[in-house]
Parts: sequence; C-alpha cells; structure tokens
Amino acid sequence: MTFDDVSDSAQPPAVTITGTRSARMTPVLAQAFATYLRPFALPDTRFYLGGAVGIDSHALLWLAEHTDSSLIVVAPSTMADQPAEARDAVDRAAEAGRLTNVVELGAPRLGTAAYHARNRWMVDRSGLVIGFPAGTARTSGTWYTLDYAAERGMPHVVVPVDSSEGGVLEP
Repeated sequence: MTFDDVSDSAQPPAVTITGTRSARMTPVLAQAFATYLRPFALPDTRFYLGGAVGIDSHALLWLAEHTDSSLIVVAPSTMADQPAEARDAVDRAAEAGRLTNVVELGAPRLGTAAYHARNRWMVDRSGLVIGFPAGTARTSGTWYTLDYAAERGMPHVVVPVDSSEGGVLEP
C-alpha cells in the first residue's frame, strides 16, 4: 500500500498527528519523528496537529524545521485557550513562515468532549493517523483518536512513548 492509496485523490495527502502531552523533546524523540513522520512529509502533504503541549508542539516544530509539508494546527476552542507552551510553538512555526493555517473550532467549553471533537475533525480530513501514546490504557485522548481511525478502517501507526522516562520513546 502506498501513501496515495490512503488519501483522497482529489486532495493532497493528509496525516493527523496525535500524542501524549507528557513527552519531552529528546534526541530519541527527534529520531522517532525522522523515522515515522519523514516518510510521509512530502511537499504536498498536509499535517494536522492538535496544538497542545507535548507531541503536538514537538512534532509541529520538528516538521517546521525538517520538511516542506503544510502544517495545520487545530484548536478545540481558540488558540488563546491553549497552554502558553503550545501557543509559543505555534507562534514560532508561524514566524518561520511554516504554518499553513490555524483552525479554531470554537468549542464553548474545554473538556474531553471538545478535545475528542477536535481529534475527530482532524481524522475525518486525513488518510493516515500517527499516534504517540504513553502506555496501553485505552483511556487517553491519543488512544481515543487511534481507535476512532481504526473504527473507520483508516491506516494508523502507533509509536509507543515511555512516560516513566519523561516521554522518551521505548527502544
């Protein structure tokens, strides 16, 4: 199966990135991005990222520095409602001229329902989901998103993150 096979041929390919908020940017995480994101980071690929701390922000900045792909940040409400660290990552990508768009979904209240709605919105516009979950408990938003993709028969890649090591990926 090629990347073209998992994307709507009428639009450029799109990938949703989801992951734990507890990840730290480390050389191991950067290598995981090179291994699992770079193969899909074609110039016409659109990446949807949730605009949160952790994997969302780290992947955004890594993609901004290492690829020419389109980068779209999706906030469940507004970017003003996102944590300062996440807003800073979005600002840095924008200042570098690497941010294609910011989508603010306008949820009236932040909470699990708003984050799940944001994640479904991204998945529904993608042909592939790459998730970086911490642990195997299916209670996290990352697993919710991966399971949502799986229920739709969508290809998805799971890259486990070891939260006991501050987000360093397991070997």
